[in-house]
Amino acid sequence: MAAQALALLREVARLEAPLEELRALQSVIQAVPLNELREQAAELRLGPLFSLLNENHREQTTLCVSILERLLQAVEPVHVARNLKVDLQRGLNHPDDSVKILTLSQIGRIVENSDAVTEILNNADLLKQIVYCIGGENLSVAKAAIKSLSRISLTQAGLEALFESNLLDDLKNVMKTNDIVRYRVYELIVEISSVSSESLNYCTTSGLVTQLLRELTGEDVLVRATCIEMVTSLAYTHHGRQYLAQEGVIDQISNIIVGADSDPFSSFYLPGFVKFFGNLAVMDSPQQICERYPVFVEKVFEMTESQDPTMIGVAVDTIGILGSNVEGKQVLQKTGTRFERLLMRIGHQAKNASTELKIRCLEAVSSLLYLPPEQQTDDLLRMTESWFSSLSRDSLDLFRGISNQPFPELHCAALKVFTAIANQPWAQKLMFNSPGFVEYLVDRSVEHDKASKDAKYELVKALANSKTIAEIFGNPNYLRLRTYLSEGPYYVKPVATTAVEGAD
Repeated sequence: MAAQALALLREVARLEAPLEELRALQSVIQAVPLNELREQAAELRLGPLFSLLNENHREQTTLCVSILERLLQAVEPVHVARNLKVDLQRGLNHPDDSVKILTLSQIGRIVENSDAVTEILNNADLLKQIVYCIGGENLSVAKAAIKSLSRISLTQAGLEALFESNLLDDLKNVMKTNDIVRYRVYELIVEISSVSSESLNYCTTSGLVTQLLRELTGEDVLVRATCIEMVTSLAYTHHGRQYLAQEGVIDQISNIIVGADSDPFSSFYLPGFVKFFGNLAVMDSPQQICERYPVFVEKVFEMTESQDPTMIGVAVDTIGILGSNVEGKQVLQKTGTRFERLLMRIGHQAKNASTELKIRCLEAVSSLLYLPPEQQTDDLLRMTESWFSSLSRDSLDLFRGISNQPFPELHCAALKVFTAIANQPWAQKLMFNSPGFVEYLVDRSVEHDKASKDAKYELVKALANSKTIAEIFGNPNYLRLRTYLSEGPYYVKPVATTAVEGAD
């Protein structure tokens, strides 16, 4: 089969209008195992196929791209980098985006290979073309270019090639294309900056990080909304947070939140700014962040009282993030009755809001109420029990009602609330004393889709693995849970059939 493919490939090289041969080659090449192609890699002559890409013929180009995608998988990245340099450069200049994507996928293979990447770094023209691909209309092309440049920048030589040569000027020129392309370059810069302090230093020296931060704190509210997402990505790293603090950026973001009350357009950027602090708090210290930037907590509480579902959703998400660890839970507990009222609003939204907001509320509740076994002190257990009871007059009934709705996403989200509290003794007592709840737990007829079966199984597993469950549920019910667990999430009880004498 591989020999047939090679013969067809040689035939294609000799013909001026090889459409029929290309169709035949495509059919054969897909049937040849990749390991056979690799054995014949030394004999593959790909130049003619690349040259056929230069013809202005749609079907011919499509066939060549399909064939090359397959054949190039059999060729080592080093070979591609050394022997197909000119073809790669032509590919990046090709008017057909499928050819650019094919070329960038090969560049992606090359930059992942430590032996081959040097060939790219020593080819200034090719690097320049990759940079200019960021400015193309096709998002897939731009994303592939960003990914390759980001990968190149993982090495010292890559950082120097990108930031200590004319390539930096090319990057700045590409940014002038339009707003969308400028943000793509910022995305690349943040990706590179996030790798290490040294990478961040190269990016700040280039002036591009400073430019991003200037736009973040500028007057254009739509630009702010876009930039804060990228700055939040930078803040996921310790060195990124340090840099933002040293440059006074975190203080500036806090001040913008303070001034948001008098800004009629604050709804455009406020959600992103609040998310930024929520992530900052959980990555550093919730107590320190909330004490240093009290406006953040204040704004989150305010947003839960908003009439705007977008604001409520962001506030609920942020509360869930903030309360995902014990320190964050204690910060929220310190706000006293105010937080109890907030929980009541979350419970109300979980029952009455749109499906999307209901799910976000349920996810936040799961995050707030979960306590790992090693952190279950008497005080914290009393706190989560109190929070649960603040959500509604009968919180267990509320979540059972939601779990019975015929929407898999809501059903699963409600089950996750039960799973979050399943290892806490007070919750086990509530479940055991709720009529029909134990039967509901082991009833497999309730869940019909895979996600729901998985969610129910996780709930049963959390209960069955708890040290207090046998005492609270009693041994017979404990054994029913263990049986459910051992049978797995997708068990179907065999239906007994009875043979009737004389039946056909």
